[in-house]
Amino acid sequence: MADNLSPEEIEALLGSLAGAEADDGGGLEAELAASSVQERATALSGPKASVVEGKRVERYDFRRSDKLNKDQLRTLTMLHDNAARLMSGSLAGYLRTPVHVELVSVEQVPYEEYLRSITQSVFAILSLSPLNGQSLLEAETGLVFSMLDRMLGGPGRSAERKNLSDLERPLVTQIVDRILACVKQSWESILLLNPVVEALETNPQFVQIATANDVAVTILFEVKMGQSRGAMSLCIPYLILKPVASKLTMQKWAATAGRRKSEAARRTLASHLRHAGVECTFELGTATLTVRELISLKPGDVVRLDQRTTDGLKMLVGGRPKYLCNLLSGKRLQFSVTGPLRR
Repeated sequence: MADNLSPEEIEALLGSLAGAEADDGGGLEAELAASSVQERATALSGPKASVVEGKRVERYDFRRSDKLNKDQLRTLTMLHDNAARLMSGSLAGYLRTPVHVELVSVEQVPYEEYLRSITQSVFAILSLSPLNGQSLLEAETGLVFSMLDRMLGGPGRSAERKNLSDLERPLVTQIVDRILACVKQSWESILLLNPVVEALETNPQFVQIATANDVAVTILFEVKMGQSRGAMSLCIPYLILKPVASKLTMQKWAATAGRRKSEAARRTLASHLRHAGVECTFELGTATLTVRELISLKPGDVVRLDQRTTDGLKMLVGGRPKYLCNLLSGKRLQFSVTGPLRR
């Protein structure tokens, strides 16, 4: 007959079973999160086209009247695709774990419809100075708690609760600030934004930044962090974007983005050049000798230079004369720069 298991062995078996369940649950949770992101993207994309009697027919919802044209939406897509890449790097460094943020869609929907697409999330109410009005940054609660757990030294587990504690709110604000810094940087080619978090909410009833039928631009992201996966979105009412809608063109984005990229490249290059080593040599003087004189040189011969003792010495930077110097006396050879060399 087999020996009875000790209490320690029983605990070890139960622990391994719990770990296996947790692993399976993590995979299932990731799959559910992925389907949730796709469901939200589908809900925000509006009515789909269908074929009737051989013709392509698309339903038109008068509540979803488009305010921005395709070129403006394309520009917003380019801006926030760049923002997603910036977020990936910023959050990965801050949370010390691989983070991938991907832009899913940019849509125009009534504000009420946007809120209906959200189930359980944390909302950051924002001001986007110099734009007038409020906007929203929203992230699913499970994703937020995973990030909080990672910030506090954990593996990135989520929590089965809806509300934030008073201690967690400042930590969430720090995460939001990093995300907004990336949005600000991506918008620099169009407008110098100054996004500020005004409040954090978990109840959508307290985030009425627009009326139910007001059109809002919704930018949906998918965030992957380890086993955690969830949706995050930025919602900007059209009335806020209207004053700068004319700037949302691909031509302006491409022109200003290229110029700012060139300026940034110049600043980076200048910063590296300040620490680069440059060879400096000093020229005591020159003399003209014939080949006969050059061949007959021997130790002890004196070569008279064309330079006067009062003329000073030339300092060559990278092989080019740049400064006048005087020779100083001491234990080692030293030179004192007297001024730039005039050509």
